[in-house]
Amino acid sequence: MNASHASHPPDAPPTRREFLTRCGMGMGWLGLAGVAAGAAPAASPLASRAPHFFGRAKRVIHFFLNGGPSHVDTFDPKPMLARHAGRPLPYENLRTERKTGMAFPTPFKFAPHGASGLEISDIFPKLAAHADELAVIRSMYAQVPNHEPSLMLMNCGDSVQSRPSLGSWVTYGLGSENQNLPGFVVLCPGGFPIRDADNWTAGFLPGAFQGTRVDSQHTDLDKLVENIRSRHATAEGQRRQLELLRRLNAEHQQARGPDDRLESRIQSFELAYRMQMEAADAFDITREPAHIRALYGEGVHARQTLIARRLLERGVRFVQLWHGAGQPWDNHDNIEGTHRKLARDLDQPVAALLTDLRQRGLLESTLIVFGGEFGRTPTVELKNDGQSRLGRDHNHYGFSVWMAGAGIRGGMAHGATDEFGFKAQQSPTSVHDLHATILHLLGFDHERFTYRYAGRDFRLTDVAGNVVKEILA
Repeated sequence: MNASHASHPPDAPPTRREFLTRCGMGMGWLGLAGVAAGAAPAASPLASRAPHFFGRAKRVIHFFLNGGPSHVDTFDPKPMLARHAGRPLPYENLRTERKTGMAFPTPFKFAPHGASGLEISDIFPKLAAHADELAVIRSMYAQVPNHEPSLMLMNCGDSVQSRPSLGSWVTYGLGSENQNLPGFVVLCPGGFPIRDADNWTAGFLPGAFQGTRVDSQHTDLDKLVENIRSRHATAEGQRRQLELLRRLNAEHQQARGPDDRLESRIQSFELAYRMQMEAADAFDITREPAHIRALYGEGVHARQTLIARRLLERGVRFVQLWHGAGQPWDNHDNIEGTHRKLARDLDQPVAALLTDLRQRGLLESTLIVFGGEFGRTPTVELKNDGQSRLGRDHNHYGFSVWMAGAGIRGGMAHGATDEFGFKAQQSPTSVHDLHATILHLLGFDHERFTYRYAGRDFRLTDVAGNVVKEILA
């Protein structure tokens, strides 16, 4: 698939660029024609499209644990650390960001769960009850032990350049099932992470595929989605304003020719107008029964997880949930107290989501991805004076990510780090491999799923990546 969607079925709608070429005008001309009932405007970039082949997954929810959770304290038990506690480990040649010392055993307890016996740390007691639904990739690795490039790699497939994000690629490929809501929503409470909106950028893809960030710390709709309602005009008045903008933009475009930036702006105006119809309903969790709200629990992460389910249920294609904007999982000290608190934020909501999706018949068509940008060292981090901080440094050589839902064979661990948990050793799995697997579950051949830009066919997985077939059902 490239910019002309050459790999799409013959009866697929024309692409954005084809439509512009044929008609010589932006899609803003027709944007308001399909506002009613969530219908896709003619030639809408978010119109639902078919993938290369049948994919079990129809939508994705990505929990991003910002800062780098410790795999040896969550999903990758390493009893050898206890046996070597306080002793040096043989990793002199592995570069970490800060100075570390001796082997640091986990302060938490691992135990087998479910019929599969999958071992999970006791900081996730409710999630552990779903062990038989999880496929934990214990052999992930990234490229460098720094947040910024690792965030870009995990979210955009490139650690250096700002390229289209995973959610943007997915929405570009599949479109959306609801034209009155964004196809890609980012729930990120309390500010922005490192590199801000680059983490959910559309890059060189059309602007309609950019992630729409919502500050989910708020409960008031007008704060959740800024400027969702005009204080100065009725809905009919806004429609007339958009009609005037359409005419002015059309005149501008006729004089200067097609312009991607102008078209993106037109799409943004039209989407904002359409969102007024459904955003209030989608983001209002008080419309959920009391027992469902109780299932998810209290707090911002419970609320945003329930909102995410409501968005997916209404046809949003990709929802990314950030656990904090300020690297909360970046625990260079006091990992015992901080990791336990952070896990408590997510344990009940994520377990509730798995239960809720299964009860609604959505789990078999929803892919859940859970993890951060890298892991943490099995050695203790040291202060400048050589004293222990009782935390762990960044570790890109080996870490864990788990997946569940559509097309996933649950109750298993794929790959392994070495006996101490420092480096991926058995079936090393790159971020490109993870992305290739996600795209495969959605029905895309990641090598064919491309977009032509600056004379080159780009893809999410660059020139690498293999599907991790062992975790597929």
